[in-house]
Amino acid sequence: MTAVTDALAMAKDVTMVDLRFTDLLGMWHHFTLPAGELSAELFEEGIGFDGSSIRGFQEIHESDMILIPDPTTCFVDPVFEVPTQVIICDIYDPITLQPYTRDARYVAKKAEAYLKQTGVAETSYWGPEAEFFLFSDVRYSSGTNGQFYEVDSPEGWWNSGTGGLGGQIPAKRGYFPVPPMDSLQDVRSRIVMALLSVDCPVEVHHHEVATAGQCEIDLRYSPMTIMADIVQKYKYVVKSVAKANGLSATFMPKPLFGDNGSGMHVHQSLWNGDTNVFYDESGYAALSDTARYYIGGLLKHAPALLAFCAPTTNSYRRLVPGFEAPVKLAYSQRNRSACCRIPVYSKSAKSKRIEFRPPDPSANPYLAFAALLMAGLDGVQNQIDPGGPLDRDLYDLPPEEAAKVKEVPGSLGEVLDALEADNEFLLKGDVFTPDLIEAYVAYKRENEEAAVNLRPHPYEFTLYYGI
Repeated sequence: MTAVTDALAMAKDVTMVDLRFTDLLGMWHHFTLPAGELSAELFEEGIGFDGSSIRGFQEIHESDMILIPDPTTCFVDPVFEVPTQVIICDIYDPITLQPYTRDARYVAKKAEAYLKQTGVAETSYWGPEAEFFLFSDVRYSSGTNGQFYEVDSPEGWWNSGTGGLGGQIPAKRGYFPVPPMDSLQDVRSRIVMALLSVDCPVEVHHHEVATAGQCEIDLRYSPMTIMADIVQKYKYVVKSVAKANGLSATFMPKPLFGDNGSGMHVHQSLWNGDTNVFYDESGYAALSDTARYYIGGLLKHAPALLAFCAPTTNSYRRLVPGFEAPVKLAYSQRNRSACCRIPVYSKSAKSKRIEFRPPDPSANPYLAFAALLMAGLDGVQNQIDPGGPLDRDLYDLPPEEAAKVKEVPGSLGEVLDALEADNEFLLKGDVFTPDLIEAYVAYKRENEEAAVNLRPHPYEFTLYYGI
């Protein structure tokens, strides 16, 4: 049976069919058809939508776009009451009938094709660790004469003086406590059950370091585009199951002051068949020269990469020393203060991988993974030497040594500048296109960087009101 035949057969057992696609910034969008409207022709001809209403896509005079469902991506929604089949779609231009250059999923597919063209490897595998918070109450507002935010959780350490049963989690003490301190065990398990039902392969779930409901659910590695699809399903399921349990899930990188933020450490490796290209038993941390050069590419292009991997103004509240968020452009085995970490839990060749730690879950996974791969391949192709590893606490180096270790940029504006200055490695193989980069940067500058910079910060009233 073909994938289309399988998709049509699944549609006979549901009431609705939901078509989903990703915008330039990484948000899922959808619309829904009665199941009887799904046909073999739809998988060939697609269905139209208004591209001018989607962030980063078309202008109003060129708004018509086409979605073509990918029949290999079908699953039954685990949340909807009405039985609904979900299909992830690719985006096409109706005039040229070619894939849309700003379709992030298409970028990931092109990156995978380019990897094969280089001859460096056949396949890349990806394992992101997207952390999130589960809050019991969320309030925020921003107007001309006032702005505020407030989040809450029964676990929050600030609630220890408000009465109740106690057992709050102190700041930075949330890693692995058993219930009742970890109050979210059953909710996470319900999320995992929903994820497994939609073919998201889960390895483990646990409470994370921060107070107030920080959690992590680790996904088993998969090829790039498949994993990006899984991340989109993962975020959707986490948010939906949380809401069904009276909670609000956020993948915002830094929602709390004075405690750890949420990262998305990205594990990656390259393979030829059953051979891990990153493994060499005789190398440092059992890394091959290819892996070292790949690291060299990641470190060289890190400032530009962060425009896709840590793409919000809030990302740079997290990327500061002291909160397990790596800001030092160095590599090391085991060391979580380095941007590139080589896990050494296992000596198996199959487990050898590179973990790039600056990304966070506000990223569009298709663009972030594709950019990381392109940077790594540039390192391999140009044999970029990352220098020696730093197996010490990088936040406790003598000043003369610390001065030699570069750090990631400290703001969204800086990484957008870096992307504009350093993007040739992304354009190889037509993986990223100039129009995508230009549209992405323009949106971020106008709607995020400038929008935040123009507003007074609430803490400025504490600092300056009586000046």
